[in-house]
Amino acid sequence: MLQQFLTFFEKRSFGVCAYLGERFNISISKIRLFFIYSSFLAVGFPLVFYVFAAFVLDIRNYVKRIRTRVWDF
Repeated sequence: MLQQFLTFFEKRSFGVCAYLGERFNISISKIRLFFIYSSFLAVGFPLVFYVFAAFVLDIRNYVKRIRTRVWDF
């Protein structure tokens, strides 16, 4: 049951932690733990940052896909 939950979360996550981990060369699990612990301490403010970052990354990936399609004639 736990493995199914983790698999579902990995498929549906926005990739914010993976992006930050690659960008700053930090372990992804450490970044996820930071978001979890800080959301308890800061009453959900990091969750607002996470959703905002997911939105920005989604728009960025969308723009990249459109840009590559235009030049693929």
